[in-house]
Amino acid sequence: MSLCLRSCVIVIALFYTLSASAADFFFKDGDVVVMIGDSITEQHLYSNFVEMWTVSRFPNWKLTFRNVGIGGDRSVGGNARFARDVLPHKPTAMTVDFGMNDGGYRAFGDDTFKPYMDGLQGMANQAQAAKIRTAWVTPQPLDNADPGSTALTGYNQTLERFSAGVQTIADKNAGLFVDQFHPYLAALDRARSQAAKYERITGGDAVHPGPPGQALMAASILKGLSFPALVSSAEIDAAGRKVVATKNCTVENVVAKEGGLSFSRLDRALPFFPADAVSILPWAGILEDLNDYRLKVTGLAAGKYEVRLGGKRIAELTAEQLAAGANLAAGALNDGPIADQAKAVRTAVENKNRFHHDQIFRGIVLSNVPEWVYIVVPRDELEARKKTIIEERLAKLPALDAEVAKSLAMKANTFEIVPVK
Repeated sequence: MSLCLRSCVIVIALFYTLSASAADFFFKDGDVVVMIGDSITEQHLYSNFVEMWTVSRFPNWKLTFRNVGIGGDRSVGGNARFARDVLPHKPTAMTVDFGMNDGGYRAFGDDTFKPYMDGLQGMANQAQAAKIRTAWVTPQPLDNADPGSTALTGYNQTLERFSAGVQTIADKNAGLFVDQFHPYLAALDRARSQAAKYERITGGDAVHPGPPGQALMAASILKGLSFPALVSSAEIDAAGRKVVATKNCTVENVVAKEGGLSFSRLDRALPFFPADAVSILPWAGILEDLNDYRLKVTGLAAGKYEVRLGGKRIAELTAEQLAAGANLAAGALNDGPIADQAKAVRTAVENKNRFHHDQIFRGIVLSNVPEWVYIVVPRDELEARKKTIIEERLAKLPALDAEVAKSLAMKANTFEIVPVK
């Protein structure tokens, strides 16, 4: 498939609610996932969002995520440090995201492309030897403020050709190809087409997106990993006060209330979306694309109804809309117990990853020791001490992983569907 045709396919897919199941998803229960890349990975934004979406969708799975991104790195660097940074975690799955620095921020040339491909292939060889399932992720395009209807100019043309190289590596090594370049480009071009003067939509800077752009990155990656959109769904017959059907949840105690009804719903998954990324939603509907949190209620009298979750109003819908089925993800993530739990999950994930990055990876593994120090402390002695401290701090990570798991404990929530007066 040509890059042009693939771009069209991806643009269409961006609006399509995924029907993938847990069996299709790249990550599996029990996985230890390492995410390797450059400074965009080291930002701990898209990587955190991928982790938060995944653990929220599968709260009962045992999953471990570790980020080993390094600012300024290229694929040759990832290959050279693979044994040091990846293998100690004994991963079963990995995502690889290089390319932004590899092209040299200039026109495409074999002098930059060949080292890029060699570095990726070197990592592929090491991953295969260690039996690590690998998802090969393209770089995202630059979001610059240059005028025009498309962002596919200048260095982005180089990055598109590097993205084709990622697919070559994935195909050659029986890995999974994940295209985040074209979905990201489609969002940029959508925004460009609707404004006389384009203003950047992804936050941060052109190379290092802020939360809006990195949520788009995470969503594109998750879709490439066949992430299941379904959180849970429930169908209730209000007239008969009975549960008609459920998926990934349990509904009990359906009772009439104030001309409507109330019930208890125990979900087996959570929706997720980072609140600081909402500005991207006009250009990419990823909140609902990746969160199908559905409620269908038939048998209600005509009129408008307020949907309350844990006593908080999360939506106002007509009886006709409720009978057709509505996705409540946006409202549930705005206020109430699900919103509170999603925030708690994010806090636990960020605390864990901050400790690993600040206290272990960047704090010790990547620390630079001035040469004069070795005059005072022999190199072998200092390196041995560093290794001991790393091991001591790594031993603290399972407790932080446990805090993530604790934040994912699912509880039943009360829903109320009451007429708007």
